[in-house]
Amino acid sequence: MRGRACIAVIGAGSCDESQAAVAEEVGRLLARAGALVVSGGLGGVMAAACRGAKVEGGTTLALLPGLDRDDANEWVDVAVPTGLGEARNVLVIRAADAVIAIGGEFGTLSEIGFALKTGKLVVGLGTWELPQRPNAIRGASSAAEAVSLALTRPKR
Repeated sequence: MRGRACIAVIGAGSCDESQAAVAEEVGRLLARAGALVVSGGLGGVMAAACRGAKVEGGTTLALLPGLDRDDANEWVDVAVPTGLGEARNVLVIRAADAVIAIGGEFGTLSEIGFALKTGKLVVGLGTWELPQRPNAIRGASSAAEAVSLALTRPKR
């Protein structure tokens, strides 16, 4: 795993078909690039990104909110039960070199905040906008653009 980009894909635990399609494409492209896909490991955007990565033979890491590894979606390779509930969002961000946010609800917003606070690049696809900091989230118009931007961030 050393030297490999670790990219967090964040978004809601339930999402519509268009967000799922985008997340799956992001996962596929990250896997093709050799990146590790990091997520919260549950459903919605997280499951779709993991599914996409697995289709391409990629590797996925889930930092779960609960204590049971079996809660992870079926496309997770390494499931880490944290028992931290939503506080595990900090771990998802800390494990990543950059973040791709797809849609999302308040949990996603918290992860975006943690990422920006720690100086991580956040690339957004139809996600939150921050009027007070309009350039904080780098907007992308496609999965390919989002992955390209995320992978330009130097590994830590």
